[in-house]
Amino acid sequence: MDSQMTPPPVRRSRRSKIVGTVIALAVMAALGGGAWYLTHSGASAPGGAGAMGPGGPGGPGGPGGARRGGPSTTVGVATAVKSDLPVVLDALGTVTAASTVTVRPQVSGILKELKFKEGAMVKAGQVVALIDPAQFEMALMQASGQRQRDEAQLENARLTLKRYQTLLGQDSIARQEVDTQAALVKQLEGTVMTDRAAEGTARLNLGYTKVVSPISGRAGLKVVDIGNLVSTSDAGGVVVITQLSPIDVQFSIPQDKVQTIQERQAQNVALPALALDRTRSITLDKGSLTALDNQVDVQTGTVRAKARYANEKMALFPSQFVNVRLEMGNITGAVLVPVTALRHSNNGDFVYVLKEDKTVTVRMVTRGQATTDMVEIRAGLEAGEKVITEGADRLKEGAKVTLAGDKPAGQGQGGRGANGEHRQRRQHAEGAAGSPASSAPATAPAAPATAPAKGAAQ
Repeated sequence: MDSQMTPPPVRRSRRSKIVGTVIALAVMAALGGGAWYLTHSGASAPGGAGAMGPGGPGGPGGPGGARRGGPSTTVGVATAVKSDLPVVLDALGTVTAASTVTVRPQVSGILKELKFKEGAMVKAGQVVALIDPAQFEMALMQASGQRQRDEAQLENARLTLKRYQTLLGQDSIARQEVDTQAALVKQLEGTVMTDRAAEGTARLNLGYTKVVSPISGRAGLKVVDIGNLVSTSDAGGVVVITQLSPIDVQFSIPQDKVQTIQERQAQNVALPALALDRTRSITLDKGSLTALDNQVDVQTGTVRAKARYANEKMALFPSQFVNVRLEMGNITGAVLVPVTALRHSNNGDFVYVLKEDKTVTVRMVTRGQATTDMVEIRAGLEAGEKVITEGADRLKEGAKVTLAGDKPAGQGQGGRGANGEHRQRRQHAEGAAGSPASSAPATAPAAPATAPAKGAAQ
């Protein structure tokens, strides 16, 4: 019974395979026919995707993008000019104070008075704080009294020595007494000198009760309040004074520019440095390069530099970020083009030069110095030649172009171009449709007119 039940499933499996194969072949044939229809209908249409697509033969990126009769590209044009080009170096800098001093008391005592206004300008030698001077006045008086007492003893010893020397001349006194008195005079002279030093120290300490600013600058916020005990070991001191005029800006210079700067400095040529705001549109101050560091930062490949500014308008503030523009020289008679005109390839730099017949040609050039908007062309281009600045990505050698100010093709007289031909066909169809006698042929020209639009949409 098992042998009789086995054959039917085998026959159904073979039938299924045959049906599946036929269906697969039919699907493949349908897909192939659809692809052939889409490809040939798009290529045969005047405005289809095969003719105008970016990657097609007629597209701007294809090998036939510059063939004669293809659509022209609208471009921007600039003329190469001969002018002087300043060689500048732009860098980001940090404003640093020329001097920053933490004013600390030189004697310990009770803070009696603060004689400065927070954030105000102070001058060198101006008293900014006053310490209670009572104890230092007493110490000065004590030192002065000690000095006066010892000076009186010295004067008495000198008179005694003088009398002894007189008696010794008369042979009325022993020489030993005279020598002892002379030694006493010298001893008292040393004591008086020590007393004078102690008195001077006491007078200095009394003077140190007036805390003065060693530099001119802007006072910061107060660190200690009146009534507190201050001492020479206080880390914060009384106030921090920052010198704002002159002021410095530190920035970094690429290591390949160091040699040029050193050569200019060896010639005693001052390199102007402009301090610009964040947008590089406002000049905060004008200064000059003052110093270069003595080593290259191995992590960044740059060398630290410092420029000094008078800062008379107080436009620069410590720890402020500014843009520094260092003027390293000037190139006279340079051929300049906009930066957007310069293109790059595996073979080097090039530009598209506009010819008289409104076509472009590729010109290999050698670039030089550059600014934010202009670049120097050292070789390959002459002043007066026109170069493409916009729309160059869609160009090839010999491509036909249309200038931005010219009237686009297809809008002139006669309705030339794809748009003009389509409009002419549409007008013809509308005119034919309005005439009863020609209603039948009016639909015939309309079909080809709609075919390209259908192909482009697909």
